[in-house]
Amino acid sequence: MTEKTDLLYQGKAKSVYATDDPELLWVVYKDQATALNGKRKEQIPGKGRLNLQISTLLFKEITAAGVPTHYVSDPDADSMLCKRATMLPLEAVLRNYASGHFVTKFHVEQMQHFVPAIHEYYYKSDALDDPFINDDQIIALDIADAATLAKVRSLTDTVNDWLTARFAKCGITLVDFKLEFGFLADGSLVLADELSPDNFRLVDQTSGESLDKDVFRKHEGELTPVYAEVLSRLQQSAQ
Repeated sequence: MTEKTDLLYQGKAKSVYATDDPELLWVVYKDQATALNGKRKEQIPGKGRLNLQISTLLFKEITAAGVPTHYVSDPDADSMLCKRATMLPLEAVLRNYASGHFVTKFHVEQMQHFVPAIHEYYYKSDALDDPFINDDQIIALDIADAATLAKVRSLTDTVNDWLTARFAKCGITLVDFKLEFGFLADGSLVLADELSPDNFRLVDQTSGESLDKDVFRKHEGELTPVYAEVLSRLQQSAQ
């Protein structure tokens, strides 16, 4: 059995360890919620396990659907075993509906539907507060080439189609989300990081209530019951 060894990275929501297999990483999901790019932090017992369960369920299903991912297995109740990937320092954001800072930035109506969906990129840098970055800037700064960006966009659209349909099955609207991608040792580009309400914005199709980390951001209530509700609906509607 693969065992975790040295701590490689301590993130806001996850800790990443090396393993005795050089091509595999051991990712531990933490009981921590953050907002304002990490400026606000709180320990929330049970959150890490719920995020892991949601991510595991979605990674298993989307991998089976043919999307290339870093997911391998979930060796214990708080951890995910993943293929080692060289991560692109980008957050790929897709917006199906207007929400969050997009509403205030462009003074548009909350939940305005976007057809086609809006693609955005943000440069992953805590020191720079994850600034917006466009395609030309990404290429000029040698963060990724045009071919890689085209693959990221195509994969993001594929993931959006799949997730939109998957959440619709359990009465949830996928408002927007962020994804991260990386290259495996063989050079293939894969979906990585996590798939959870930490990086999705979700609303109940009937009530319009938030089912994601906005509950924490906006001080609207306890976070774990919301994540537990998302997990329960996904489990009940699983094929």
